[in-house]
Order: sequence, then C-alpha cells, then structure tokens
Amino acid sequence: MGQGLRDILQAAARGVFPPSDGGTTVVPQHDRRDAGVMAFTAHSVVFTDEDPDWVYDTLGALDCDPLAATMNPRFLAAFLDRTGRTAETIDAVLVADPLPGRPPLALREIGSDHPRVAYARARRDGVRAWTAEGGVLVMGRGVAGRLEVSVEVDEDVRHRGLGRALVTAARQLADEPLWAQVSPGNARSARAFQAAGYRQVGAEALLRLPR
Repeated sequence: MGQGLRDILQAAARGVFPPSDGGTTVVPQHDRRDAGVMAFTAHSVVFTDEDPDWVYDTLGALDCDPLAATMNPRFLAAFLDRTGRTAETIDAVLVADPLPGRPPLALREIGSDHPRVAYARARRDGVRAWTAEGGVLVMGRGVAGRLEVSVEVDEDVRHRGLGRALVTAARQLADEPLWAQVSPGNARSARAFQAAGYRQVGAEALLRLPR
C-alpha cells in the first residue's frame, strides 16, 4: 500500500521527500474538509477523492512546463470547478521541530471571541490561542491532522520582533513538528518564521468546502 497524505507530511517534517522525478502522486483526502495540492521539489501530491485518472488527464492536457502543472491556474480552476470548492491563495509551507523550555513571552490563553481564533476554527480542529501584549498566537490541527500555527501582530507594535517571538514560543508549546502556511507575498511574515527556525518544504493550494 502506498503512503497516504499524513505519511507524506510526517516524512517531509523529517526531511524525507517524494522523489524529485517530475511526477505527481494522487492520494485520497485525509478528511472531507481539505483537498488540494502539495508541491515539493520536482514532485507534487494531489489529495482528493476525485478519480485519479481525471487528475492525470487534466494535467496532461495543459500547455505548460509539467513541473508547474499542478499549480497552474488552469488546473486549479478545473479542480475547483469539478469539486465545487473554494480557494484563497497558494501558500509557502514551512515546518519546525519543537523546542525545549518555556516561552519567555508572557502568554495568556484566550477563548474564541478574537477574529483570528474564529478564522482558525473554520479551518482547523482543536484550536487553542494565546495573547501576548500586541499579538495573538493560534495553534490547531489542519491538513491531515498536522499541528499548524498562525500569528497576528498589532500594527502599532510591528518591526519589533514580536512576530518572531510568537512563532518561536509556538515551538516551545508544541511537542511535535509545527507547520505554517505563509502567502509568498507576505514577506514580513515569511522572514519572521524563517528567523525562528522554520524551514520551507514546499507550496500548497488548499481547496475548502464552501461555507
């Protein structure tokens, strides 16, 4: 039996990736909520409960570099149309190992009334959130049950290192690999995660059920 999406992600967190052979692997969705594409170096994984033959036929009909086919707008649009799902953007995907010790930030756990928490609850399970002065840290289980982190920093305290401190604190709160999705255009956020030791492993387009 081949690897499922969860197995592929767990291996990627250890630095073990699908072969860089220019191919595409189609695997079933881990759950009903999330379908999509995960692009690694010269290999893509499409996770969907649609017919794999449809995926391969649609990719093969594209007039583009085969290495870019799974993230080509025409394929993603066809994927959305076929599934009736919605999407927001293509994200860079980063991962980091947990860190020992306790976060040096003064964190206070909060409930679900913050907008960032409500946003996360629509996309993740088991969401928990903490606030520090000027920022919010959210963690929950997203794609294939992986532990994901997101942060929000108030505009008036940006450029002071709080984002990096929050995503570092998340590594100290976690006891397993911690994943982050960052829009490539959000350079400030990408720099904060990279400075905190998160490493990029690929890119991802998530297709979600309509609200």
